[in-house]
Amino acid sequence: MITPTPIESSIRRATELISDAYSLVITAGAGISVDSGLPDFRGKEGFWKAYPALAKSQIGFTDIACPDTFESNPKLAWGFYGHRLNLYRNTKPHMEFRYLRAVAKQLDGGAFIYTSNVDGHFQQSGFSLNNIVECHGLIHHLQCHQACTQEIWEATKFTPEVDEEHCALTCPFPTCRNCGGIARPNILMFGDWHWVNWRTEFQKARFQEWRETVYRPVVIEIGAGMAIPTAREFGERLNAPLIRINPIDAQVNRLGDVALQMGALEAISAISKSLVDMGFLEKSLEQQP
Repeated sequence: MITPTPIESSIRRATELISDAYSLVITAGAGISVDSGLPDFRGKEGFWKAYPALAKSQIGFTDIACPDTFESNPKLAWGFYGHRLNLYRNTKPHMEFRYLRAVAKQLDGGAFIYTSNVDGHFQQSGFSLNNIVECHGLIHHLQCHQACTQEIWEATKFTPEVDEEHCALTCPFPTCRNCGGIARPNILMFGDWHWVNWRTEFQKARFQEWRETVYRPVVIEIGAGMAIPTAREFGERLNAPLIRINPIDAQVNRLGDVALQMGALEAISAISKSLVDMGFLEKSLEQQP
């Protein structure tokens, strides 16, 4: 008899937890989007690799992702966020989202998403808007930079034109529909006192309502790092079995939880294959729309 490797044993344990669950909570950070081709901002070097114009000026992520920059240099601020908005619009979510949807469909309680990502990829891949908490907001929505009202509106009419060499917006700014001032993404930034958060608070309330109607949840945490641990800590507080997928920070603290030190797509693919082998998922998974 061949002894399974530690990774194989962990995959098997994750499969058992999922197949025995009634409901699923997916907590996700930036790591889930890396396989789709989106940049990883881990550390200054990773951020500056994605934005060389900011590297030249020694501007870090916390410096540019800050509401003060919309005051001091709005063209630079919107150069950064405009580039990201275009990138997220044009990037297709990877196969792991489809695998997760297939798992959720097999559970009587379904799934709820709690993500610190602002790219909108869970919605784009078919998860219901009613079952998603975007704890840091969404780049596809705008608000007044000065928060003159609590209004939030979709960014569909704004198509940023960006000089990527200088990380600068070259088209007119989006403006607040009330005061006419500069609009900004409805995203929680660093040192942010003007983020309009009622949309996210409403999502959190929906999660609490859902949580009271389901039982025996399992948490699958994907690519949630420790630098900004919002999604990571949320999943831990649920006091449910945890499957933690992370290529670097995969350690777990409770007996029975599963640590998979792997990339998101690699781990979710392996778990899905194991679920297919046990008959929990259909073999035609990869052909699902």
